[in-house]
Order: sequence, then C-alpha cells, then structure tokens
Amino acid sequence: MSSSRLPLSRFRVLDLTAHRAGPTTARQLADWGADVIKIEPPAALDDEPGGGLIGKRHGSDFQNLHRNKRSLTLNLKEAEGKAIFFKLVETADVVLENYRSDVKTRLGVDYEACRKVNPRIVYGSISGFGQDGPYATRPGVDQIAQGMGGLMSITGLPGQGPVRVGIPIADLTSGHFLAQGVLIALLDREHTGVGQWVHTSLLEAQIAMLDFQGSRWLIEGDVPGQAGNDHPTSTPTGVFPTVDGHMNIAAAGDRLYRRLCRALGREDLITQAEFADTGLRRRNRVALNEAIAAETRKWKRADLVAALTEAGVPSGPINSIDQTFGDEQVQHLGIARKVEHAQLGTLGVVGQPINLSAAPQPETLRMPTPELGEHSDQLLGELGYDADGIARLRAGKVV
Repeated sequence: MSSSRLPLSRFRVLDLTAHRAGPTTARQLADWGADVIKIEPPAALDDEPGGGLIGKRHGSDFQNLHRNKRSLTLNLKEAEGKAIFFKLVETADVVLENYRSDVKTRLGVDYEACRKVNPRIVYGSISGFGQDGPYATRPGVDQIAQGMGGLMSITGLPGQGPVRVGIPIADLTSGHFLAQGVLIALLDREHTGVGQWVHTSLLEAQIAMLDFQGSRWLIEGDVPGQAGNDHPTSTPTGVFPTVDGHMNIAAAGDRLYRRLCRALGREDLITQAEFADTGLRRRNRVALNEAIAAETRKWKRADLVAALTEAGVPSGPINSIDQTFGDEQVQHLGIARKVEHAQLGTLGVVGQPINLSAAPQPETLRMPTPELGEHSDQLLGELGYDADGIARLRAGKVV
C-alpha cells in the first residue's frame, strides 16, 4: 500500500520526543501514514544519542521504535533553529514532546507558543507525573512510575518483595494513550476548527492500567497484594507443570471448572466439599492448585493444550520470545514485520496489532529508522532554503 492511502497520511507530526514514551506515540501515528518529522539535536550537540536510554541508533530497540519517520537536526536553543521549527508548525497538525513539564516553556516551544503560530495545532505532551502539581517538575522514568503507580506491589510471588514488570509498561501505555488522545483531538478539530493541548503522564497511565486492581481499593477498600502466577481473583487460573514445560490454564467459574476436571479425569474434584463453589475454590486455592498440578504433570504440554482446547477450557503454553514468534498462529497474524535499511539490510520489527479491513498492513514497513539528520536537506528545501542557505545553517550548528 502506498503511504498516500494510509489512514493518517494527511497529517504532519513534529516529533520532539526522546526516550520511549513519546516516540511510542509518534510510532503509532507514523505506522498509519502520518508524515512524522523527528526533530533531533545536531550531532555536535547530542551527548546522548537516542535519549540515552534506548541504545545505539543501529541497535534493535532504536530501529524498532523510530521507523517510518523522517529526521531533521535542529538546534532549538538557537533563534534561527527555533524560527525553522515555527515555520514547520505553521503547516503541521501535531506537535509531540515529552520533556519535563517546565522544559518546553523554557525552550519557548510550548503549546501557547505553537498555538499563536497555528491555532489548529494539536499539541501532545507526556511527562513523568503530570503538567502541574507537587511532582510536576520531577524527572520520571518507567520503573519509577511502576513503583509509584502500585504495579510493583502486586507483581511477583507472595512475600518476595516488589517486582518490576518485564516491559516498560508505563512508557508504552502512556505513549499509546497519548496517540489516542491526539486522534480524539484531531477528530474534535473537525467540529471546532481549532486544536488543543493533550497530555498524559507515566503515573496516570500506570494507574489507569491497574484497572480492576485499582477498583478493588476504590470501591471495596481492598488493598491487593502479590498473587504470583495465580489470577488475583479467578480460581483456578494460573501456571501448571507438564512433562515438558509449564502452561497456563484458565478455568474459573463452575462451567469451565467442570470441563477441566473431566478433561483431567478428576470428576471427583467437582463435588469435593472444599472445592464445591467459586468462593470455596478461591479460599482453598493452594490445595486445589496442588490437586490439578498432580494431574497436569502427567501430560505432555502440547497434548494437554489440545485436550483442554477440545474441552473448551482456555489454555496455552508459556513461551520464550523465540517460541512466541515461531508459533504458527503468530506467524499467521503477521505481526513480525520487515523493513529494508540501507546499511543494516532487512530487519525484523514488531508490527501493529490493529487490523483494518479497508487498510491492511503492508508486508514491509515503508521506511526504516532514519539516520541522524537524513532528511534535513529535503525538509529545509521544502521550507525554501537553497544549498547555500543550508550550508550556512550547518556551519552555524543550527542543523
């Protein structure tokens, strides 16, 4: 599919973000066709390429995060660099940033400054803790938000102490939430004719992701703890051993529980007094899990998954990452995508989980992660600068 047919191809996005949360927003918009211009400091001024946390530019993380964007180097601390930025703002639809809440104002590229140039601009911000309030100017990264947002207190085995989730979930979810917010604001602009400031934070995103664990406290006054591999409220749902590895089984509720017991040849567990209803099974979770595990460890994992699938009980293997991408259903879904890089060759990246019937994902992503400033001459030319003018900007370390 050509980029002109992608759903967001009519929008231009100026991406001032670094690290992971903001670039995740930009990637969401870029993958669906937006013209995302990644604005980065000139090489001579950048002492932390990639924001210092994402690794080298040719590394897997950076390449996966910044595909489908064009790169412009620009020194926003120089008056002429800022003037170029605002020329871009004039015709842009979206500006994205994830500075600490006060930095954009000090740089003079905040929402009010952009709105004066282009009232239609949608300005998207991510911060650690919010744009105002007692923590507004504090630096914040994913793991800090995981801890402050309660997630680490409910992750891990009971009594083992707080455990970090294995992905930067606050970064990723705040990036996705901001992308959603930007799209909402663009839709609203169709009615109002003007843009607005959209913002979220790592802390807000992490708390939103608590979902039912948060409502257990807000509504019931219950402080959830660590439940390990068991579902916090549904029993039996958890990890069980087999002859050749572990698997997940989810058989909460009377109907699924009966199906599980029959598939395992343990119909006696259906009427056993301590497991007779949902409340009793939750109360006697440890004993029930032991009884189920005694049966599952007799099976090969694939055979048990097949038997439980036939019985209508949700189950599945616990895969390593290579096994995940080797799974036949994952391969059928095609979420592993390819992109062609001039220096690195064919690269595999993680694709979009969203499927649109009239706008299918292309087999190959349209652009690899750009080299630093790869499109600077092109973009400056679009703004009217000739070769001599661009050379002058380079000599002055403006670009």
